[in-house]
Amino acid sequence: MITPTTPSPAPRAPARATGPTVAIDIGGTKIAGALVHPDGTMSATTRRPTPRGADAEGVMAAVAEVVADLSRSPLWASAVRCGIGSAGPVDTSRGTVSPVNIGAWRDFPVRERVEAELAARGAGVPAVLAGDGVAMTAAEHWLGAARGYANALCMVVSTGVGGGLILDNRLHPGPTGNAGHIGHISVAFDGERCVCGGRGCVESIASGTAIARWALDQGWKPSAGSGGSAAHDATAAGVAAAAAQGDPIALAAFDRAGRALAAAIAASATLVETDIAVIGGGVAAAGETLFGPIRAHLAQYATLSFVQRLQVVPAALGTHAGLIGAAAAATMLLSPRGSGV
Repeated sequence: MITPTTPSPAPRAPARATGPTVAIDIGGTKIAGALVHPDGTMSATTRRPTPRGADAEGVMAAVAEVVADLSRSPLWASAVRCGIGSAGPVDTSRGTVSPVNIGAWRDFPVRERVEAELAARGAGVPAVLAGDGVAMTAAEHWLGAARGYANALCMVVSTGVGGGLILDNRLHPGPTGNAGHIGHISVAFDGERCVCGGRGCVESIASGTAIARWALDQGWKPSAGSGGSAAHDATAAGVAAAAAQGDPIALAAFDRAGRALAAAIAASATLVETDIAVIGGGVAAAGETLFGPIRAHLAQYATLSFVQRLQVVPAALGTHAGLIGAAAAATMLLSPRGSGV
């Protein structure tokens, strides 16, 4: 019997990192920034709404405003690096992003543009770009639920399904920054066509959008909103609420999603021997409505001795994961200024 890897000592920011990391988190609704310190605390936090209907330069102007806000901090001059977390797709080898939820940016050179903004404000530090799933992975490994585990898969289950990998205590983003993108592993050979062009992808079954769509297709009727309002919640959150009340279609929707996630988690763990799977994102807020089916189905797929004790746990960092993750990814992937390595 192969004994599973035991948790290793929790990773720390390198001792050479004497100053803060500039962290920028870019999403479809907001662009946030902070100075993240070596102990994980944050200061000078700021945010701007992501411009709607703006062109590429209009969106970049909001990013520049966030950088300007951060530059007013008395700690700005001591910054050692910058981490940029962004919705994807991303191409970290080129430093470009084409976020699905920011239509104005297609192959936008965000890393180069952010580095220029930093330099213009006296912080000539290198920047690293990470997709939001990879950033979340770095955050959870540094300070969250994957802390102390040498090999981990971390996932974001929301409108889409993304993720990232920690292997041998190192963030493993891959050549373009998309390694660990578990949402596009196929788990249904004859499944429906996914938006990526494949068939039976995890995202096409387990994303919040997919859960709600399947439930509605099976005849589920969303109930009135809270407070007796006339609104009906036809989202995954509405399905989760119905499942908690015992609605059979809603329960089946989450069981189906949990089975897809379990199959993908087991496949990933078998391939690279991860010890733990951490799941965050809006759908994970359903709690045991999602995690119960995942754990129940996992036994069907994680059958080899070295994956039988694989743990599946909720993410720990919540709304701060984006900024902490951007900083953590930069800390793991970039050497501090002046280190010479």
